[in-house]
Amino acid sequence: MAEVFGFDAYSPKEIAERVQTVGVAKARLPLLSQLTLGVLAGGFIGLGSLSYTLVTSDPSIGFAAGRLLGGLAFSLGLILVVVAGAELFTGNNLLVMAWADRRITGVELLRNWLIIYLANFAGALGLACLVYFSGQWQMHDNAIGANAVKIAAAKVAIPFWEAFFRAILCNILVCLAVWLALAGRSVTDRILAVIFPVSAFVAAGFEHSVANMYFIPLGILLQQHFPVLGATAVSWSGLLENLVPVTLGNIAGGGGMVAAVYHLVYHRSCPDQVK
Repeated sequence: MAEVFGFDAYSPKEIAERVQTVGVAKARLPLLSQLTLGVLAGGFIGLGSLSYTLVTSDPSIGFAAGRLLGGLAFSLGLILVVVAGAELFTGNNLLVMAWADRRITGVELLRNWLIIYLANFAGALGLACLVYFSGQWQMHDNAIGANAVKIAAAKVAIPFWEAFFRAILCNILVCLAVWLALAGRSVTDRILAVIFPVSAFVAAGFEHSVANMYFIPLGILLQQHFPVLGATAVSWSGLLENLVPVTLGNIAGGGGMVAAVYHLVYHRSCPDQVK
């Protein structure tokens, strides 16, 4: 009866098998497919970030409620990635499982990460430019634009190690969201699986590298319109200084504390050979 109504889910061991199978397929996608899907994912996460900025621009919402609602709005990004289909760097940190099981090589793993990372950046930056030229940030008497600059300034001001550890915590939750989505057998299952982990990481103020590829460039573009808010300079060098620790932390969180742990649980005793 559970199967008839779609209430069943894959078991954790079955999820591990699916993660590995999907990881092999992702690592061996044609270059054009990886680039295109990576650009889409960057744009999708940017749309979630746009939604977060919009919701948190309302000063009448209390702190906790604003963070929670902002997290729910941001969930749009990963929902689009998981359901519509796209290649996201942070989610692809789960490819560590396939690599640890020797189903893909280290070169394939790093190649996928590099291509998807750069494509995500292109997609997120492209959306930031579209939003800037659209004038959407002028809504609510420029409150959205002011909030975007504040968000970017806060991110570039985070010290290296603090950003690193926030990024670890972020990608633990993001990769668990992807993991849970792979347990589902329907679109509804996948959406519900994504919402709670993603809302938690956003509400807690953790750091997501691809989201920052949207937040900080938009802040750079808008900074000239809100000079009073520029006490903390938002610059391209600031973007780089943020992305280095956040990217490394995302890899450690998703690859080391989700993928590697589940590999130890389910696959360490019987690795397959790369064909």
